Amino acid sequence: MVARKTTTARRTTKKTTAPAPCPTCGGTGEITTEVRVGRGRRKTGHHQTGLCPDCFGSGLAST
Repeated sequence: MVARKTTTARRTTKKTTAPAPCPTCGGTGEITTEVRVGRGRRKTGHHQTGLCPDCFGSGLAST
């Protein structure tokens, strides 16, 4: 008589966690800076957006 086959345990993949959002921009990839003009670099009250210098616009925290 033929030997009975045994079942093997299923292999599970490791669950990866999502990367944390960047603490500087909050995960958006953009930050706002206040516009300064003139020699004295006075503030005008206007704002402009730019890429986050920590995550370079990806929105993910670097390790």
